[in-house]
Amino acid sequence: MASDTVQSSRDWLRKPRTNLLAWWIPQAAILAGLFMPVPVRGLIWIIALIWMGTACILNARRCGRTHCRYTGPYYLAMIAPVLVFTSGIISPGFYGWLGLGVFILAGSKVIWWATERAWGTFS
Repeated sequence: MASDTVQSSRDWLRKPRTNLLAWWIPQAAILAGLFMPVPVRGLIWIIALIWMGTACILNARRCGRTHCRYTGPYYLAMIAPVLVFTSGIISPGFYGWLGLGVFILAGSKVIWWATERAWGTFS
């Protein structure tokens, strides 16, 4: 029990400022980036994914938050399809980008829910 209290106190998700800076602002940037030209969109998304992925990995190391162990690598892996879309190898159009954005953001929420339901908030 004491261990959970210590872990919880170190969790960036519990602090509104770090939660906002590490995850909510980059997610908002991804949504706003949908309305930018493709090169700008790709850059915004890549920076946001690196930012969130790094924040998750650091938070997992800091407090042992279960979902962060999975969402961090997930965000970093999602850079690959963004690069493919941005490079023009595949020209997905607006709805393709929208679908990728939904997949990225909803996928991280599913990972969060599933991992913490299965293994608890901290592991």
